[in-house]
Amino acid sequence: MDNTPYTFSARSNQPFPNHNYEHLKEECEIGVVPPGATVSSTVISMHPYLPPPSDHIIWSIFSTLYVNFCCLGFMALVFSVKARDRKVVGDHSGASSYGSTAKCLNIMALVLSLLLLVLVIILVATGVIAVTHAMHPGD
Repeated sequence: MDNTPYTFSARSNQPFPNHNYEHLKEECEIGVVPPGATVSSTVISMHPYLPPPSDHIIWSIFSTLYVNFCCLGFMALVFSVKARDRKVVGDHSGASSYGSTAKCLNIMALVLSLLLLVLVIILVATGVIAVTHAMHPGD
C-alpha cells in the first residue's frame, strides 16, 4: 500500500476519490499436509435443540386464585416459581422436575375442587328435595 495521505474535499463532485488500492492476495492450500507432520482433529458434539421445560406458571396462578383446594394451588405456584428459577439458571433437569410437580399439583387441585363443587351441588339438590317433601307431607 502506498503511504500517501488522502485528503477529501467537502466540495468534491465525486462521492469517492479515484485511488488505486492494492488488492490483497491470499494463498490457501487445503488438504496439503507436509510429510512427518502430525494431524490433529477437533470434534464438536452438537446436542439436538430441546425446548425449555414448561413451568405451568399461568395455570398455577389460576389454581391459586380460583381452585385453591387445601392450598394445592399455592403449592403448585411455589413449584412453578422454582421451575422458572431453575430454567433461568440453566438447570433443565431440575426445571423439568419442579415443572412436573407443579403440573401434578395443579391437576390435583382442579380435580378435588371440581369434586367438591359437584358434591355441594348434589347436597343442595337433595336438601331442596328433602325440604320440599317435608313441607308437603301428603304428596
